[in-house]
Amino acid sequence: MTVDAAAVGARIVVRHETGATGPTGGPEMTDVIGHVRRVDAATVDLELRDGAIRTVRLSTVVSWKRVPDRPVRRRRAVGIEPEELTRITSRGWPATESVALGDWELRSAGRFTGRANSVAATGSPGVPFDEALQRVVAFYAQRSAPALAQVVVGSECDRLFSEAGWVPMPGYHGGAVVQVTDLDSTHTPDPHARLSPTADDNWLSSYGRVDDPAEARAVLEGPQRVAFVSIGSPVTAIGRVVVIGEWAGLSAVEVRPDARRRGLARRIVETSLAWAMDQGADKAYLQTMRSNEAALALYARYGFVDHHDYLYRQPLTGSSQR
Repeated sequence: MTVDAAAVGARIVVRHETGATGPTGGPEMTDVIGHVRRVDAATVDLELRDGAIRTVRLSTVVSWKRVPDRPVRRRRAVGIEPEELTRITSRGWPATESVALGDWELRSAGRFTGRANSVAATGSPGVPFDEALQRVVAFYAQRSAPALAQVVVGSECDRLFSEAGWVPMPGYHGGAVVQVTDLDSTHTPDPHARLSPTADDNWLSSYGRVDDPAEARAVLEGPQRVAFVSIGSPVTAIGRVVVIGEWAGLSAVEVRPDARRRGLARRIVETSLAWAMDQGADKAYLQTMRSNEAALALYARYGFVDHHDYLYRQPLTGSSQR
């Protein structure tokens, strides 16, 4: 029995041959567990718990079966390592161009946000550090963009970049705190909230950080499972939610200044998290500024707690980026 289009959306375990020789002399086999996202005549794409996509050739499949949609043993949100969570958050805010440098990810997306236009420096670059820095600088120079490195505060990469003379990027957008929470079944969608798979002009104008709509949409609409939430006509509040593996990513919660303190942000968050749970998420993350006391107070109601901080580092001669 082969994996076919009827399995799309299901969580399955696939046993397949790796192409190597096993310990007994026969073909080596391995198991992959994930949700089926795409099937064609030759391959099946499985989304793993961290949102990574594993492609398996159907000709190598020995057997497969459906498994419960949620793992029996649930991993708690606070238990994930910062490096792994950084990879997940990057998939939730994907650059239009992504190039691997060992464990690092060189990201470019015009000039829309630092998250999509910096190297996510976690783990090892796979080459000597000095060479890695040269490649980072060259990558962004070729794109007429400033070289930026997103590093976890206090990590080994943070230390190495600092010792190499890369300094924290100044300004309000120079870093953020990442918070996480475990989701439960108490989230209720607001009956007046609208959800769309795309960011229309009204949503983008309410977001307020968009210079080039095409660049912004390419990043914001990039993930396979994403929803843009809005309330009001004209729009008074918005939010964006994405599901990456078992994680929901909450972002862009904005309320028009003259409509604040009416519970609109709470309604956006409730609707976003309810949608994410329907999509299979059981944990959530968000990224916000430590100085944004109103946002931190709002998210604390949903059990969000600090996980780690990140900042952007740039060469001493580099220019800043929003």
